[in-house]
Order: sequence, then C-alpha cells, then structure tokens
Amino acid sequence: VLQDYKVTPVRMPMEMHMFGAMYAPTDDLTLMAMLPYVTKEMDHLTRMGVEFTTNSEGIGDVGLGGLYTVLDRNRKRVHLNLGFSIPTGSIEERDTTPAGPDQILPYPMQIGSGTFDLRPGVTYLGQSGRWSWGSQASGIIRLGENGNGYRQGHQFALTGWGARSWNNWFSTSLRLNGRTWGDYSGQDDRLNPAMIPTADPDRRAGTQIDVGLGLNFYVPEGGAQGLRLATEFNLPIFRSLSGPQLETDFSATAGVQYAF
Repeated sequence: VLQDYKVTPVRMPMEMHMFGAMYAPTDDLTLMAMLPYVTKEMDHLTRMGVEFTTNSEGIGDVGLGGLYTVLDRNRKRVHLNLGFSIPTGSIEERDTTPAGPDQILPYPMQIGSGTFDLRPGVTYLGQSGRWSWGSQASGIIRLGENGNGYRQGHQFALTGWGARSWNNWFSTSLRLNGRTWGDYSGQDDRLNPAMIPTADPDRRAGTQIDVGLGLNFYVPEGGAQGLRLATEFNLPIFRSLSGPQLETDFSATAGVQYAF
C-alpha cells in the first residue's frame, strides 16, 4: 500500500454504545428510538516509517422507526420495518497528524453520515417447540448529499438465524449475516485521496458475510422478571473489498434489555 500512498492505516478498533427505547401503542405497532455513542481509534504508518494514531468520539446518528406486524399466525410472524436516521453525528472530526494539528480526519473516522437515511426492512420469525428461526432483509438508503459534498454508499443486508431454548432462561443461536455496500458519491475537498486510501471515496465499497454465535439469558420470574442479557460473537467467512481497505477481524456484541 505504501508504494501507492504516503500513509496507510494498519489497525482500527471501534466501539458503539447503543441506548434504545421501544413502546408498543397497539399489539401490531412498536415504535423505537436509538441513540448511539461511538468511539474510534486508527493507527497509521507512513512511507518514512513514522507511526501515529488518531481518535474520534461522540454521539452518532439518532435512529427513529417502527415495526408493524402484517402476519401473526401459527407461531409465525412477519414484521415490516420502517426507520430513518437523523444526521446528529459529526462529520467534522479532527485530530493531530504528521501534516499538522487540527487536521480533518478521513471518512472512516467520522462519526455520522451527514445525511438523512432511510432504513427499510422486512423480518420473518417462526417458532416450534424449543426451536425458533428467522430472516431479515434490510437496507440503508442515503438521501441527498451532506454539507461536505459527499454521501456514503447505500447498503443492503440479508441475515438468517436459528435458535434453541434449552430451558426457560437460556438459549443459544447461530446466525449468518451478509452485507454489501457501495462507494461514496462525491468527495470532501479537504481530503487528498492520493495521500491515504481512507481519504479515497472510490475505495469504500465491499461485500462481507459473517457467521455469529449467540448466548441469550432471560429472567422469567421474580423481581428482575423481563430482564434479558445477550451476547454474540461474529467472524467473517467471506469478504470482497474495493481496497485497499482495513478488513474486519471480528466483532462482538453484548446487550441488556428490560421489558415491562
């Protein structure tokens, strides 16, 4: 990579803390709101052998949406998902680099998309005895161009899973998740795409398939009834990137939910 660019990223850990609330005004309709808080860190190496790290942190794009049940029969359900995100996440993240202090950071280090995004989807759920299964098709459609002259690529995802309940408080799941996303349209004129691949809007697209193993704990009775703990560990089994790009080594998710 350093034969073509003066700088390359070598590592990028990212964390997202998602706070969500859901409310069902009717049996068929559930409304939801999500507030993400994102932290990113990227290690770099220059052609001259200099190493440096940049960081960004802040509230991401707030998500609002709803789930509507169109079929609920014989322990099988179909939901329509319709959501959108509000561009509350920063696209003005800066940090110190070898080029100087207060430099605008490349695309992957920005917190938000800068655009209003539609998030449609459809979900199927089935259950029989101790077994349950499902699938979901979803997308992210970027609307317009942000204030810095670009928009992120559209995204489509398809996932399927199966789960088994071992008793009334513990279940395991196996999931296959595929995503494909496009290059950026337009560009931020403050970034030099010849300097580092993360500043090139034509190096952002890709396709990836992950396999995920999940553990789910539920409190069925007592003072903590309605409390659910869940974890999932995902490993890529296929990817094709419009690179050079950083690959995803793994992702892990842990969450707690309380229903009342």
